Formats: sequence, C-alpha cells, structure tokens
Amino acid sequence: MASPAENMDHANANVSSVGTDIRALRKSRAITLVDFANALDRSVGFVSQIERGISEPSVQDLRNIASMFDVPVSFFFGENSGNPNENRYIVRGSERRRLGNPEEGLVEELLSPDLGGSFEMIRSEFAPGANLTEPQQRDTEESGIVISGTFEIEISGTWHTLQEGDSFRFAGEPYRWRNNTDKPAILIWAISPPVY
Repeated sequence: MASPAENMDHANANVSSVGTDIRALRKSRAITLVDFANALDRSVGFVSQIERGISEPSVQDLRNIASMFDVPVSFFFGENSGNPNENRYIVRGSERRRLGNPEEGLVEELLSPDLGGSFEMIRSEFAPGANLTEPQQRDTEESGIVISGTFEIEISGTWHTLQEGDSFRFAGEPYRWRNNTDKPAILIWAISPPVY
C-alpha cells in the first residue's frame, strides 16, 4: 500500500504531466499564453500555473481545453503505472492514451509519456476503407513506418503505396492518406513538434 507521501508524489506527477501536455498543445498551435487564458476566461497567472503543474485545472477547464484543441477530454486522463519513477519515461502497452474512434476510421495511441519533448510517437491504426479526403498541411516534420497492412499516402500531390516495413518522411508539405484494402494498416508515426 502506498504511503500518503507516495500518493502525493503520484498526484503531483499527474498534474505536471497534464500541464506539460496542455503547454505542448498550445505551443503547437502557436497560441500565446494571453490568448489562451482569454479563450478560457481565466487569468494568465492561473493558466501559467496549470502549465507548470502548480495548479490543477477543473473538469470544466479540461473540457474547454479539449474542445479548443479538438482532442477528447479522456486524453488528459491517461492511465499510468502509478510509479512516479517510471511515468516520465515508460508507457505500458495497456496504459496508452487513445485518440479517435473506429467509426472515424483512425484510432491513435500516444506512445510518448507526454507531449513535453521535441517530438511525439503515435501508433496509428487505419481501418479498412478509411481515408483522409482533404489534404492537411502542418508546420511539422513527420516520419512513419508501416508495421502491418498496406497504406497509401499522398505527399505534395504524389501518391505512394507502402507495405509492411516501408517508411516515409516529409516536412511541412500537404498530405493525405487512405487504406483501400480490407485489412487494417498499422503505423508508428513520429511528429515534431508534438501536435496532439
């Protein structure tokens, strides 16, 4: 059984991780701290304390933040092992934070412990027949490898078909994807800077 001090350390680590993720999401969208605080109807000081892990956001704050960044509220409640020595470094397979849902054709899991680093790692599962119809363009460098299945990606207007073991990289270019097969395509995707 954990001691009160260990429970406090665990709680502080969770608040710090949420703050780190919020700061990374804000910066990835080039939103200033002042604009962010105004959008949340909170003081700059309070929002700064959230990002630094000093204060804990309310559930309504998290709902507003999730809506602003188009992520589910559950993103901020990732499971973890409860081991504060491990939480900064390790993500157990059963404890990954999930984004998306099968109905939309794409389910992603955050492989990085948080969004505080210079890049993030994502496991992406593209459902059979799923596609991104409109090209996206982000101010990021992205790279990935196909773990299983067949995956097609269009980069700057040219389509490429990738099989298991094939990989790609692009930076700041328009892209879209599709899975025209009857089996899921699973990729490991790295994005710098983090966008989720």
